[in-house]
Amino acid sequence: MTPADESSAHAAHLERCVELAELALEEGDDPFGSVLVSADGTVLAEDRNRETTTADPTAHPELALARWAVRHLPPAERAAATVYTSGEHCPMCAAAHGWAGLGRIVYAASSAQLAAWRAEWGLPESPVRVLPITDVVPGLEVVGPVAPYDERMRAVHQRAARR
Repeated sequence: MTPADESSAHAAHLERCVELAELALEEGDDPFGSVLVSADGTVLAEDRNRETTTADPTAHPELALARWAVRHLPPAERAAATVYTSGEHCPMCAAAHGWAGLGRIVYAASSAQLAAWRAEWGLPESPVRVLPITDVVPGLEVVGPVAPYDERMRAVHQRAARR
């Protein structure tokens, strides 16, 4: 894949992640969305945050995709897959990603960005420490934050903060 093709793929998949995050927000959940993509670029699965609507604080889309991948893909296909996501994985989701043996992660906005935005808006800190994914899963290929999707996610999170 050429760099231009890869950039185009990032754009398409991150665009869908933003759409899923916006859908989560519309449904009353925190705005996060993720897409699992095979090595050949096929979208295998997608999900959005469902914490509030399920009353399950672990109902993160990244965790759901890791579980889906373990049930449906052999290890080599999991390792070659990419998870695109609206926000950098929390430590729980990063650990699930590592245990599932998934490949690289491409995220729109970082956990550090989200923590800074939340502090700026006077919101409480996350109950879980903000860590880079590679602090949880060393050696994993991670791409992010990716502009302009990080600023788009800032706007979505700001809408969430106002509700």
